[in-house]
Amino acid sequence: MTGPVVVIGDTLLDRDVEGLVNRLCPDSPVPVLDETTYVDRPGGAGLAALFAAGQGADVALVTAIADDAGGARIGSLLAAAGVQLYGLPLSGATPEKIRLRARGRVLLRHDRGGRGGEPGEPSEAVLRLIADAAAILVSDYGRGVARQPALRAALTATRAPVVWDPHPRGPAAVPGVQLVTPNESEARELAKAPPGASRLATASRGAQALRERWQAGAVVVTLGGDGALLCHAGSAPLVVPAPAAEGDTCGAGDRFAATATLALARGALVSEAVQQAVAEASAYVAGGGVAAALPAPVRTASPLVVTGGGDRIGAAAAGAVIAEVRAAGGTVVATGGCFDLLHAGHVATLQAARRLGDCLVVCLNSDASVAGLKGPARPVVPQGDRSRLLAALACVDAVLVFDEPTPHAALSWLRPDIWVKGGDYATGGGEQTLPEAEILARWGGHTVVVPYLDGRSTTDMIAAARAGRGSADWPVVPVPDEVAVTRSTVEGAR
Repeated sequence: MTGPVVVIGDTLLDRDVEGLVNRLCPDSPVPVLDETTYVDRPGGAGLAALFAAGQGADVALVTAIADDAGGARIGSLLAAAGVQLYGLPLSGATPEKIRLRARGRVLLRHDRGGRGGEPGEPSEAVLRLIADAAAILVSDYGRGVARQPALRAALTATRAPVVWDPHPRGPAAVPGVQLVTPNESEARELAKAPPGASRLATASRGAQALRERWQAGAVVVTLGGDGALLCHAGSAPLVVPAPAAEGDTCGAGDRFAATATLALARGALVSEAVQQAVAEASAYVAGGGVAAALPAPVRTASPLVVTGGGDRIGAAAAGAVIAEVRAAGGTVVATGGCFDLLHAGHVATLQAARRLGDCLVVCLNSDASVAGLKGPARPVVPQGDRSRLLAALACVDAVLVFDEPTPHAALSWLRPDIWVKGGDYATGGGEQTLPEAEILARWGGHTVVVPYLDGRSTTDMIAAARAGRGSADWPVVPVPDEVAVTRSTVEGAR
């Protein structure tokens, strides 16, 4: 298999809230759920991408991401699973599906986020990704990504096998896809099959009608615990029975589609891919469903929001700033680091970065992230204080704290136009020497280097303090002219 497996579609944030029910609401006869913990996972196309990555594939996800805390959370979860995120701009809010549970049973599902807006245009990097893919899964959840004209044109032109997992509210598959994977009710609705026939006859008629209408190579209708029915051109339908399995079926369709896509990427026939998908989806349900297949850390607080830090700190603050700037056609600039013991060198870099655009978002390593990078003795200043100091600077518009070793997850969500690094990165290789350059290229962003202010270093400051030396021992160095990078400098480099 050469090239990545590419998943294209709508991504949601799935949240399972666990709690206790010990009383009824006094003003209405409904149970009161006292929340204890919650678990977040990407849903929709994001879940399919995680399933593919969990089976050892190199996976890239093309999806629309909103400028809000939910979008930030999705980006973090995908990065932790090793999925490369190619985000399209999305107006409105991230769609969320919240399941309220007690003792393992779902009491209520709460959906929020509305219908959302139209996804933005894909970058050239996205179009190249589709052209070079080993296989492509379109995971349509009816929210607009599968309708995007440029994506549809690229899907029509690609030579990679395409699997299309449809949605009744979504568009028709592009002509020539290798396999369409509706479930029973989707096939009946999409093909407008008449009622009254037997279950297999209805599935067969629906599959054949859909295959002809969409000019697809094959259509497989999933039948839950009864397996699947595969329809090719000019042949009798193939029924693939499923092993007996009981359990949580949430995500089984995504598991089926992801497995079939991976099998085609590895050279399997369509019939072989469907048999593998039936077996894998059945094992997934029998094994405990999504909770067992994708165990996620149980949390009691959001990892990307610093509470009590003012209106410039956290994912919500960063999302509001970048949404406002983008709506006005402005330039979003971001930079990152530990910023332990904030000093004049940091300030010079931040001021230079802010002059390159219309807002500056600082991606700040959390305490756990700093300790992992620099050892258990760091940071000297905790993240709450570091974020407040940064937010107090006039050149900083928002601060986003991240837990990972690198800011890649935060960048995939923020999608800044410019990423600024401080230090001597420019020598001997240019922009591509920066570790974030490949991430920025996914949406057409650029990386820029501004030098540090010589003689200022957090490590040196800590060493000097431990040695009993004061500020009189520090060199007096003026701000170098090259720190005064301007927006015209960046425009000239594009």
